[in-house]
Amino acid sequence: MRILNKLFIAVIAISVLGGCVPALKSTRTENKSVPVSYNKSQDTSNTAKIKWKEYFNDPDLAALIDTALKNNQELNIILQEIEISKNEIKARKGEYLPFVNLSGGAGFEKAGRYTRNGAVEDNIEIKPGTEFPEPLGDFGLGVYASWEIDIWKKLRNAKKAATTRYLASIEGRNFMVTNLVAEIASSYYELMTLDNQLDIIQKNIEIQNKSFQIIKQEKEAAKVTQLAVNRFEAQLLNTQNLQYDILQKITETENRINFLTGRFPQPIPRNSLSFTDIVLDTIYSGIPSQLLQMRTDVRQAELELTAAKLDIKVAKANFYPSFKITAGVGLNAFNPAHLINPQSLIYNLAGELVTPLVNRNAIKATYYNANAKQIQAVYNYERTILNAHLEVANQLSGINNFAKSFDTKSKEVEILNQSVTISNNLYRSARADYMEVLLTQREALESKIDLIEIKMKQMRAKVNIYKALGGGWN
Repeated sequence: MRILNKLFIAVIAISVLGGCVPALKSTRTENKSVPVSYNKSQDTSNTAKIKWKEYFNDPDLAALIDTALKNNQELNIILQEIEISKNEIKARKGEYLPFVNLSGGAGFEKAGRYTRNGAVEDNIEIKPGTEFPEPLGDFGLGVYASWEIDIWKKLRNAKKAATTRYLASIEGRNFMVTNLVAEIASSYYELMTLDNQLDIIQKNIEIQNKSFQIIKQEKEAAKVTQLAVNRFEAQLLNTQNLQYDILQKITETENRINFLTGRFPQPIPRNSLSFTDIVLDTIYSGIPSQLLQMRTDVRQAELELTAAKLDIKVAKANFYPSFKITAGVGLNAFNPAHLINPQSLIYNLAGELVTPLVNRNAIKATYYNANAKQIQAVYNYERTILNAHLEVANQLSGINNFAKSFDTKSKEVEILNQSVTISNNLYRSARADYMEVLLTQREALESKIDLIEIKMKQMRAKVNIYKALGGGWN
């Protein structure tokens, strides 16, 4: 009993001497506060809760997204990272469980006659009339165990940190899915935009070609000069040239989608005829605090912050004493025939208490680094929340402004279409010159292309607000 008391006192003394933990130079607690609302509304209805197959109800687009979720290489790489994080949990869990090993060995040793061991063996008999064999064998078989008692929860906190990082990797995968869905949808709508712009250009080529043929006939009738013919032809050539740039963009956009879906170049099925008629559904933004639960990147940053806090506890526990128990049981004999003899049985049990006393620089550095990484994680978490809120605010503003812009530009297109007809009629009746006709045609073409681009911005805002609110991963 006295021995145990002395051992306990020794443990306390070592803990006091070695367990002194240096103070951290700086610490920081995360700030989770966000504005109360986006637009003074407390309605918690949130578009992000809608599944992406319901939000993007175009069957061609849905098929592309489904293909990408199966074949996208980057997403598959992240899935393997999740497996790595999962295996890390097993590794950390194994560290605070006992290690049990089976050991077996055989060997021989011949000591020199004039060495200490040789002299001892020469003068001692194993039993009366039986000398030590030369060479002396050494055969053994046993089970050995070691176990570090996790007094300060260092190993369990390391396992919790690994588990938290595993959960963070899952959220990282979900964030990747959100981005992938958004990028494919955005590229798909861009492709439809290019199709409509190409259609507008080709229709304008037909109109301008007819005007060019008319102006050539008038030149032959000496009603206009060659200058007028040249100006009409130059505008026709300029419009024809626009289509080649559009065709190149279509090819690049199709291949961007093919890359995201893990396929080699092939046509992308889509119905672009009704692009301008697509009606945008009402967006419900909810309240900013919902971003903390809906945004997967925010949840990932929060889990990484939790893991960083656990890392500090693990690093702090390195200053405290560690207690390790070792034990073993087995058989050992100089002859294999004696291994089954009870007298060959050996066993041991030992406890070891270790605490750092001198030259703890490495432990201190690990501790300080863990704290610095935790502070980094705090800033990253706060930055992610701020970025999420600003993204939503920008896209809500964009949806409102692009809707107004589309209405205004639609009226402009309608007026310029009428102006093209009026200018042609005035030219035929000699009440307008050919420059007015050319200028009106050019303005009409530009306004139609601008209208399609505004529609694309509307569709992109539809995609981006869904992504910003945290939708697209489910």
